[in-house]
Amino acid sequence: QAQLVESGGGLVQAGGSLRLSCAASGRTINSYVMAWFRQAPEKEREFVARISAGGSSTAYADSVKGRFTISRDNAKNTVYLQMNSLKPEDTAVYYCNKALLYWDWGQGTQVTVSS
Repeated sequence: QAQLVESGGGLVQAGGSLRLSCAASGRTINSYVMAWFRQAPEKEREFVARISAGGSSTAYADSVKGRFTISRDNAKNTVYLQMNSLKPEDTAVYYCNKALLYWDWGQGTQVTVSS
Protein backbone atom coordinates (compact mmCIF):
# COMPACT_ATOMS: atom_id res chain seq x y z
CA GLN A 1 0.00 0.00 0.00
CA ALA A 2 0.96 3.59 -0.57
CA GLN A 3 -0.55 6.69 0.91
CA LEU A 4 -1.72 9.10 -1.77
CA VAL A 5 -2.15 12.82 -1.21
CA GLU A 6 -3.71 14.91 -3.96
CA SER A 7 -3.38 18.69 -4.05
CA GLY A 8 -3.66 21.67 -6.34
CA GLY A 9 -7.39 21.91 -6.80
CA GLY A 10 -9.39 25.07 -6.44
CA LEU A 11 -11.98 27.37 -7.96
CA VAL A 12 -11.28 28.58 -11.48
CA GLN A 13 -13.25 30.22 -14.25
CA ALA A 14 -14.08 28.38 -17.42
CA GLY A 15 -11.10 28.48 -19.77
CA GLY A 16 -8.64 28.56 -16.91
CA SER A 17 -5.94 26.11 -15.86
CA LEU A 18 -4.92 24.13 -12.82
CA ARG A 19 -2.09 21.72 -12.09
CA LEU A 20 -2.84 18.85 -9.75
CA SER A 21 -0.21 16.89 -7.86
CA CYS A 22 -0.36 13.45 -6.30
CA ALA A 23 2.37 12.62 -3.82
CA ALA A 24 2.82 9.00 -2.84
CA SER A 25 4.48 7.81 0.33
CA GLY A 26 5.16 4.43 1.85
CA ARG A 27 5.85 2.83 -1.50
CA THR A 28 7.59 3.89 -4.68
CA ILE A 29 5.39 4.34 -7.74
CA ASN A 30 8.05 3.79 -10.39
CA SER A 31 6.89 0.24 -11.17
CA TYR A 32 3.26 1.11 -11.68
CA VAL A 33 0.97 2.55 -14.30
CA MET A 34 -0.62 5.49 -12.51
CA ALA A 35 -3.87 7.24 -13.28
CA TRP A 36 -6.12 10.14 -12.43
CA PHE A 37 -9.81 9.66 -11.79
CA ARG A 38 -12.61 12.06 -10.90
CA GLN A 39 -15.99 11.92 -9.26
CA ALA A 40 -18.64 14.56 -9.78
CA PRO A 41 -21.61 14.93 -7.43
CA GLU A 42 -24.19 12.17 -7.89
CA LYS A 43 -21.96 10.38 -10.39
CA GLU A 44 -19.67 7.35 -10.40
CA ARG A 45 -15.93 7.76 -10.25
CA GLU A 46 -14.52 7.87 -13.79
CA PHE A 47 -11.17 7.46 -15.48
CA VAL A 48 -9.42 10.63 -16.63
CA ALA A 49 -5.87 9.75 -17.69
CA ARG A 50 -3.11 7.19 -17.16
CA ILE A 51 0.64 7.09 -17.64
CA SER A 52 3.02 4.17 -18.02
CA ALA A 53 5.59 3.37 -15.36
CA GLY A 54 8.38 5.08 -17.28
CA GLY A 55 6.23 7.95 -18.44
CA SER A 56 6.57 7.32 -22.17
CA SER A 57 2.97 6.32 -22.81
CA THR A 58 -0.22 8.11 -21.87
CA ALA A 59 -3.94 7.70 -22.46
CA TYR A 60 -6.90 9.99 -21.86
CA ALA A 61 -10.64 9.92 -21.61
CA ASP A 62 -12.23 11.41 -24.70
CA SER A 63 -13.75 14.19 -22.60
CA VAL A 64 -10.33 15.58 -21.62
CA LYS A 65 -8.18 14.67 -24.62
CA GLY A 66 -6.27 17.65 -25.93
CA ARG A 67 -6.90 19.68 -22.75
CA PHE A 68 -5.31 17.63 -19.95
CA THR A 69 -1.76 16.29 -19.71
CA ILE A 70 -0.62 13.63 -17.26
CA SER A 71 3.03 13.40 -16.25
CA ARG A 72 5.13 11.88 -13.50
CA ASP A 73 8.39 12.41 -11.67
CA ASN A 74 9.44 9.05 -10.27
CA ALA A 75 12.36 10.63 -8.39
CA LYS A 76 9.80 12.67 -6.46
CA ASN A 77 7.28 9.82 -6.29
CA THR A 78 4.70 12.22 -7.70
CA VAL A 79 2.16 12.24 -10.52
CA TYR A 80 0.78 15.43 -12.07
CA LEU A 81 -2.26 16.46 -14.06
CA GLN A 82 -2.06 19.70 -16.03
CA MET A 83 -5.59 20.83 -16.84
CA ASN A 84 -6.12 23.56 -19.44
CA SER A 85 -9.22 25.02 -21.06
CA LEU A 86 -11.28 23.91 -18.10
CA LYS A 87 -15.03 23.55 -18.49
CA PRO A 88 -17.83 23.55 -15.89
CA GLU A 89 -18.32 19.84 -16.56
CA ASP A 90 -14.79 19.21 -15.27
CA THR A 91 -16.03 20.08 -11.78
CA ALA A 92 -15.32 17.07 -9.56
CA VAL A 93 -13.11 15.66 -6.85
CA TYR A 94 -9.94 14.39 -8.49
CA TYR A 95 -8.06 11.34 -7.26
CA CYS A 96 -4.93 9.52 -8.30
CA ASN A 97 -4.20 5.83 -7.89
CA LYS A 98 -2.69 2.89 -9.69
CA ALA A 99 -4.52 2.22 -12.94
CA LEU A 100 -5.39 -1.30 -11.75
CA LEU A 101 -5.57 -3.06 -8.38
CA TYR A 102 -6.06 0.16 -6.51
CA TRP A 103 -4.38 1.20 -3.35
CA ASP A 104 -6.55 2.87 -0.71
CA TRP A 105 -7.96 6.10 -2.10
CA GLY A 106 -6.69 9.44 -0.88
CA GLN A 107 -8.91 12.34 0.08
CA GLY A 108 -8.84 13.80 -3.40
CA THR A 109 -8.69 17.45 -4.38
CA GLN A 110 -11.76 19.50 -5.31
CA VAL A 111 -11.81 21.23 -8.69
CA THR A 112 -14.63 23.67 -9.29
CA VAL A 113 -15.00 25.39 -12.65
CA SER A 114 -17.40 28.32 -12.82
CA SER A 115 -19.11 29.38 -16.02
